Amino acid sequence: MCATFTAEDEGKDVVNDNGDQIGIVTEVDAGTAYVDPDPNVTDTFKSQLGWGDADEEAYPLDENNVKAVTDREIRLKRL
Repeated sequence: MCATFTAEDEGKDVVNDNGDQIGIVTEVDAGTAYVDPDPNVTDTFKSQLGWGDADEEAYPLDENNVKAVTDREIRLKRL
């Protein structure tokens, strides 16, 4: 799925393929969703998503990593 993000996606949970929460969408700007990761998300998982800089408060979500978008959450593909 190639997701297109809108302002309506702000506040949605972002979950992995198992349904575990990895963060929340804090902002959508120009079609890009920015995610504030859960503090328990490992650096390895962040790296798999391309979220390398630990100083960031919110990371851009690559739409190619998205499996589904519902009214309540954005579910990622298995990485």
